[in-house]
Amino acid sequence: MTEIIALTPVDYILVLPFIFLAGLIDSIAGGGGLISLPAYVAAGLPMHAALATNKFSSACGTIFSTARYLQAKMIDLPVALVSAVLALFGSYLGTRAVLLLSGDFLRWLLLVVIPIIAVFTLIRKNFGHQDNSSQFKLGLRLFLGGLAGLLIGFWDGFFGPGTGTFLILVYALLLRYDFVVANGNTKVVNLASNLAALTAFLIAGKVYFPIAVPAAVFGIAGNMIGSKLVVRNGNCLIKPIFILALALLLGRIVWDLFSR
Repeated sequence: MTEIIALTPVDYILVLPFIFLAGLIDSIAGGGGLISLPAYVAAGLPMHAALATNKFSSACGTIFSTARYLQAKMIDLPVALVSAVLALFGSYLGTRAVLLLSGDFLRWLLLVVIPIIAVFTLIRKNFGHQDNSSQFKLGLRLFLGGLAGLLIGFWDGFFGPGTGTFLILVYALLLRYDFVVANGNTKVVNLASNLAALTAFLIAGKVYFPIAVPAAVFGIAGNMIGSKLVVRNGNCLIKPIFILALALLLGRIVWDLFSR
């Protein structure tokens, strides 16, 4: 039986600014879904419709931020494309695994890991400020990028929240990109995963277009402004927003664990 969705003008007024904010934060350091998805749910969309509509607005916004980063040459495209392909495969594996295992262990683990990551990022003043990826030959970068995509893709399929933020971290730690290129690469992977998920939701007819279309406009605006700020300010902007994204993720995990 199809659920009836009836949003009021007040719902639009409340939701759309959050979609703009989500696009802004997501384009800078990932984690926008931690803002946009709860906004759709709070407006009264059923969970499947909220997920589908969120993918629609997110995918639209990510197209524009990815294009801007590509134009500014802030993406290592071969590595990003390999990561994107393996992330899709990893997401499939993660989705299969979540049917067999409980995600609670990972949630409890992240209560410890996320503060450690935040402290590490704050203490290491130069972390993510210099691009040292050229120390690796292209073949090794492709291998490590594929491994990063596989691992974070698995995470996306298994649990989901914070995928972009964690991928930025993995790129910076594993391949020694600065935050700018790590973020640019992440956008390619996010775009691939968003489009794949969106295709499935569109086929299933779950996208609620009356709010998806205006939300996409607001999401695009947020992504355009955020990516423009990154092109102009670089790593100095990404680092504090990255910490904010970690805080949002931590809050989401705490809520999931203790609201039952």
